[in-house]
Amino acid sequence: MGGRRATASKRKPPASAGGAGRQPAGGPAAAAAAGLDNYNDGEDSRDRARKQQQQQQQQQQKHHQQRLLNVFSDAFAAVLARDSFPTILQEIKQALYNRDFAAAFGRQDYLEAYAARWSPTRALCYAAVFRGIRGHLDAVVAVDETEAMPSRDAAAEGVEEPSASDYGASPPARRLRMLCFGGCAAEHVAFASYLRETASSGTVTLVDSAPWSQTASLLQQHLTSPPPLSKYASAAARAANTALLDDDSQLRFAFCQEDALSLGRDRLAELVVGATGTSQQQQPQRPLVVTLMFTLNELYTDGGIGRTTKFLRLLGEVLPEGSLLLVVDSPGSYSEAAVGKEDKKKKYPMQWLLNHTLLGTETVGYTWEGIESEDSIWFRLPEGLDYPIPLENMRYQMHLYRIHKSKS
Repeated sequence: MGGRRATASKRKPPASAGGAGRQPAGGPAAAAAAGLDNYNDGEDSRDRARKQQQQQQQQQQKHHQQRLLNVFSDAFAAVLARDSFPTILQEIKQALYNRDFAAAFGRQDYLEAYAARWSPTRALCYAAVFRGIRGHLDAVVAVDETEAMPSRDAAAEGVEEPSASDYGASPPARRLRMLCFGGCAAEHVAFASYLRETASSGTVTLVDSAPWSQTASLLQQHLTSPPPLSKYASAAARAANTALLDDDSQLRFAFCQEDALSLGRDRLAELVVGATGTSQQQQPQRPLVVTLMFTLNELYTDGGIGRTTKFLRLLGEVLPEGSLLLVVDSPGSYSEAAVGKEDKKKKYPMQWLLNHTLLGTETVGYTWEGIESEDSIWFRLPEGLDYPIPLENMRYQMHLYRIHKSKS
């Protein structure tokens, strides 16, 4: 009814003597139209309110994304300003093209250049992925009665936050635990973004074969410290200048330099237990989120399908009940693994291999449930974001699984 307009009847009412039975000016059809106009005016007002709310949310999100980019530009300001920066990027690209990952990620200046160039867009993309699966992430958040919830004013970010009265005088912290295999900088900042937006606390363990420790520590420092200001900044600007996160307690992080495919069951279990903040004897184990962001296809391609399948099965054995596995990677033909000898190689899509291992193979003690899956999604940067060098949009596939453990 909202978009339809009333039309006046073509039949005139019969004339009446002495004015008896005369209709108001314009007749009943005009009165009905006036009522519908009032209804439409109300609809228009609600539409305008919804649009204003959406615009406000978009502006808040854009402001938040700019803060994330500022973390990178501040942390790697010296890297971005080096005359050798373009040359180093070309050397990294060549090493990646040759699939020489030891060369691409073996030097500290290469890691910093990679983080400054390619991690910002991915961090914003991963942050959007985390927001999109918030309902599932909330299900694995543990309430820690020994910690207070971050005091950050979430309302300023457009985030709903439980009130202190819901918990008593001192609300406990909601701590999300994450274990990331591969990558580091983008996952680190994206996780911090999620904690900021949800007024939560978190623990992240970053595992990679490259020496990311120094870079991760640098980003942690910038995530938990107010951004640098000009010496001419006003007193109001200085008062409003706050860090993305409250302090190191809101985001605890650890880095482990290890090859995921070389991990045995016991070491993998240690990493899981360390990430959950529990002991192996403590039951039940707390659930956590495991991520493979632009990593799984590399494991299949360079480590082989057999070793990667073994890693995924060991992961299933040691993860606690209700834990999530999040896989993000290049879409379509960009993510394929070959099996067989050179002259008889057959290519398989990464998603098919993953589903075959998790969903299509009988396992003992656990089963996986596929809860979300997207074959191809574009992440587009909003116009107006500021960064020292150009950044590009990106496309990805995303798959989310939940593990269920058999009762012994």
